[in-house]
Amino acid sequence: MFFTSRRPTRSSQPPRWSGDIRPSRAARAARIAVTTVAVLAAAAGTFATAPAAAAATTPGPGTRAMWVWDTSTPAATVDLAVSTGIDQLFVAVPPNVTTSSQLPGIKDLVGRARAAGLRVDALGGDPGWVDNPSWVVTYWLKPAKNTGLFTGIHIDVEPYSTPAWTTDQPTVVSKYLTLLDRLKAGAGTYPVEADIPFWFGEIPATTTGGAASSLDREIMKRTAGVTVMSYRNTATGPDGTLDVAAAALAAGASLGKPVRLGQETNYLGSSAVESKQTFFGWTRTDMEVQLAQVVSGASAQPTFAGLAIHDASGYAAMAP
Repeated sequence: MFFTSRRPTRSSQPPRWSGDIRPSRAARAARIAVTTVAVLAAAAGTFATAPAAAAATTPGPGTRAMWVWDTSTPAATVDLAVSTGIDQLFVAVPPNVTTSSQLPGIKDLVGRARAAGLRVDALGGDPGWVDNPSWVVTYWLKPAKNTGLFTGIHIDVEPYSTPAWTTDQPTVVSKYLTLLDRLKAGAGTYPVEADIPFWFGEIPATTTGGAASSLDREIMKRTAGVTVMSYRNTATGPDGTLDVAAAALAAGASLGKPVRLGQETNYLGSSAVESKQTFFGWTRTDMEVQLAQVVSGASAQPTFAGLAIHDASGYAAMAP
């Protein structure tokens, strides 16, 4: 039930975006599979004092976050973040992290990041989470909080990857919103943020009062902010980052919720549809030209909260 992900089928998305796909995360799923071992707390010492939960304020438009799915290289990951102006990390956390063999590496990474002045949020998610929110709260959320390592909670669930999305979308939408409600209740003072595709504004949802709404707005109402997977390697023009993210940025502004714009750096495939969604094969210098235009254009919205880079592995592999 953890970090296994499938690419959505073409029919799982609205017609305008039917060519868009998400990269498979089979490789990172293998890296961060669930491992149950003897309790490490006694051997590793007590957990760090919990950082204060962050207030749900809007980061500045110049801020940058980065997903970290592979936690095996703490020093290199933090060095990359510091050298490229990243100020927040979403760090992958397995279920039952307090008894996981990955805990020492995660503690090392978080300790280095905090020493460098970076905020670190616990990252987790799987499409199957929509079917068992109680399991998520008990075996993922609570252990992540109990480490005392994280400032916030960041989820990447991708409910459109479930088989039921194509056969009973309203039920999946309802289950996903219920999951968010449970996570928010269980998180307490920890802010909960969610990753969403840019086309969630076209997915019907209902408010708690039963009125018609859209999925992006209902997610924003339940979270401290969202990161939009606005994966394009051109900033402007039709089908550029600013174009595809416009609806989510407007929704965030109307609700007063922070909206980050995500950008991809991993290899997704060789087709034109796949290539346009990533900066793979670009230099960081050339990518920065596009990112500067994204920040400039998106800053017109008052709750634009900067960029998020997916992910540390892809970003590290880019030439300067």
